[in-house]
Formats: sequence, C-alpha cells, structure tokens
Amino acid sequence: MCYVFLIFVRVWRNMIEAAFRVAVIRVAVGFAMTNFYLMGERMELFSNIINTFNKWLWGAPLLVLLMGAHIYLTFRLKFIQRYIPLGIKLSLQKDSGEGNISPFGALAIALAATIGTGNIIGVGTAIVLGGPGAVFWCWLSGVFGIATKYSEALLSIKYRVSDSEGIMHGGPMYVIERGMNQKWLAVLFALFTLCACAGIGNLAQSNAVSTFTSEAFGVKPWITGLCQMFFIALIVFGGIKSISRICSALVPFMAVFYIIGCFAVMFICRATIIPAISLILSDAFSFKAVSGGFCGTAIMLAMRYGIARGLFSNESGMGSAPIIAANAMTRNPVRQALISSTGTFWDTVCVCAITGITMVAAVLHTDFSSFKAQELTKTAFNLLPWGGISFLAVALAVFACTTIMGWFCYGEQAIHYLGGKKTLFLFRIIFVGLIYVGSVSKLDLVWNLSDVANGLMAIPNIISLIVLSGVIVKETGRYLVHGSIDD
Repeated sequence: MCYVFLIFVRVWRNMIEAAFRVAVIRVAVGFAMTNFYLMGERMELFSNIINTFNKWLWGAPLLVLLMGAHIYLTFRLKFIQRYIPLGIKLSLQKDSGEGNISPFGALAIALAATIGTGNIIGVGTAIVLGGPGAVFWCWLSGVFGIATKYSEALLSIKYRVSDSEGIMHGGPMYVIERGMNQKWLAVLFALFTLCACAGIGNLAQSNAVSTFTSEAFGVKPWITGLCQMFFIALIVFGGIKSISRICSALVPFMAVFYIIGCFAVMFICRATIIPAISLILSDAFSFKAVSGGFCGTAIMLAMRYGIARGLFSNESGMGSAPIIAANAMTRNPVRQALISSTGTFWDTVCVCAITGITMVAAVLHTDFSSFKAQELTKTAFNLLPWGGISFLAVALAVFACTTIMGWFCYGEQAIHYLGGKKTLFLFRIIFVGLIYVGSVSKLDLVWNLSDVANGLMAIPNIISLIVLSGVIVKETGRYLVHGSIDD
C-alpha cells in the first residue's frame, strides 16, 4: 500500500510540476507577446513622433535658417557667385599645395554624394507637392547656396589638421572646435554626420537601387544587395584615393549620360519646352488658392517644397561637402573653396533645373495629372523609344552607388574625429554590412531619421558660418581681392 501510495504521490507531483511549467511558459509567452505588441505600439508612436518632428524641422525653421544664411553670405561676400567661371577653371588644374587628393578628386567625391536620387526623384517630389513653380525655387536655392558652399569649404580648409601619417582631416567639427572653441557642439555635429551617413548615405541609397532594379529588371533585392556590397567594398577598402579615382571617372560620365537622356526626352517634348518654362515661372509667383486639401497659395507651396528639395539636393549649409574639401591639395583655402562651390552650380543650378524642365515638359506632353513622384520620373523617361526605364534604372543605380561612396568618406572622417584611427576598420565593416540591410528592408522610418540627422547637421554648421563670417570675408579679401589666388 505504501508503495502504491508513493507511486500515486509521485505521479501527482509530476503532473503538478508539468502543469506549473506549462503555466509559467504560458505566462512568459503572454508577457512576451504583450511586450511585443506594446513594442510595436511604441515603435509606431516613435515613428509618428519622428515624422512630426521631421516635418516641423524641415518646415519654416530650417528653411529660414538655411536660405537666410545663403542670402546673408551672398551679400557679405559681394556675390561670390560671379567667380564660378574661375572655380570651374581651377577645378581642371593641378595644385602643388598640401593635401591627399587632387582638387578635382575632392569635387568629384562631393558631387558623388549630392548628385543622385535627390536630383531625379527629389525634383519629381517637389513638382508633385509644390507644383511646377517649385522648380524655380529649387534653382534659386542653388544660386544662393553657392555662397554657403564656398564659405563652409573655406573654413574647413583653414582649420584642417594633419595626423602623424600626413593625412588631412577637416570639416565643420574641426571648424567648431578650433575656430569657435566649442568641443561639445563639434561632437554633436560628428554624431549627426554618422547618423546621416548610415541613413541617407547608405540604407536609403542601397534600398533605392534594389527597389528600382527589382521593378525594372526583376532582380531579387538580396542579389542586388550582395552585388552592391561587393562593388562598394572593393572601392572603399582601398581608401580615399581609390574612391577619388573612381568618382573622378564615374561622376562626370554619368552626369553627362543622364543629361543626354534628359535632352532626348526634351527633344520628344520639344513642342512643350517653352510652355513648360513659362508655367514654371508663372506658377512660382502665383497667389492663386490651392485646392485638394492644401492650405495657402501656390507660391507658398512652391517655395516650401522647391527650396527644401534644392537644399536637400546640393547640401549647401549641411556641412557634408567641406569634410572632403579639407583633403584636397591646395595652396590656400580660397582656391579649393571656389572649386567646391562649383558643386552646387553643377548639382542644382544645372542638373536639377534640367530635370525639372524635362519633367514639366513631359507632363504637358502626355497630359497626365494623377501621379506619384517616382511615377512622374518613370513616365517622363518612358517616352524614350529605346528603353527609357532601363536607362533610368542604370542612372539611379550608379548615382546611388557613388552617393554611398561619398557619404562613406564623410562618415569615416566623423568616426576618426570621435574615436581615432583604431575605429576605422570596424566602421568600414559595419558600413558595408548596412548596404545589404538597406537592400532588403523597408525604410520609411530610416528616411525620416536621416532627414532629421541632415537637418540637425545643418544647425551647428550654420552657426559656425555666421559666427566666423568675418574670417571668411578676411580670407576672401586676402587671396581674391587684395592678393593673388596663386599665393
């Protein structure tokens, strides 16, 4: 009896223990699922907060700050834009000054980072949201932005430093630390640069390539991601000189290739080119009320989206391009600053303007009105009889890859400033790995975070430009007005 009783007790004990384990597992799973659900809610809340903040940041505050700085520096420097022909001439010459890459190589990397999806898809976005008049305000932001691009490059070269291996390091973080003695603000700029480098400079670009090649050629995103990883790794692990050589050869060729495609579309729509230009100019100054749920007038929307896309395209005032300008071989800061300022001229004043006119002319030619930004670009190039969509896919892929290379240089300089040389190898591994992540992911939150990081980069950079504007004027007068540019 005792033996039977012991067996009975043992069985019940095992059943109770099993039931307890099941209960614990159920509680744990329920707790995990509840937290997962709450995490999803928190992520959605976080995404909404970022989206709201992004819209506010890239609304009136940042547009006024950036455009105000453009206009202020333009008049402070007595319209430095008139020296653009000299800057173009200098970009084609060699320089014997200190530095690691040629003046044109530095310009090519900066152009690689700016000429990309912003010039193609971004202009389409501006037209859809702000109307045809947005093209004019986008172009105007580029004209005034030349002064800002010149100023930030000049300061970046003046305050650059050389390490023990003779490699130059510069950018707004060094300007803020050495020129303004504000180390904390310099660290913030470097951190914002890293965030933008990972987002808009990598994840968003690789995603754009994989998405468009999948739609145009049916290639799986993971295959595109691996190809991009391999191609970019071969180049960036070769260092800044390798990137400079590739960009110097690839960027001018692809820019001309893309512009020829735009001219081909213009030829097909030649009957609507003059009406398109006329519509752009008239809509840019139209005070007619806007329907369709928008509040305000056409001019308000055109200014808002045109200026925003222009600033986003040429990055004048964000502080990214001067990071690479500091590596250029130049005998004085003004020479490379003039060369760097031509980047905004080529990027926005030329490429964005041509893109805008092409798209508006295509709209008038085909008479369609219901479209999204990317569909507008596709529809315009689909007018080409010899594979317009394939042409556009190749252009976007190459532009996006060169943008990744350019932003790699910016991120590398930022991580070097924060952690020194020992952090560079780990940064390169992570950067290349993010290319695959971007290719196979959905990146709505990343786009918004990247926009926020870009906007936050601009704030300390613009502060340094205003505070040190006297230095900019003095250096400009020393070499360009009272002295010689060859000194």
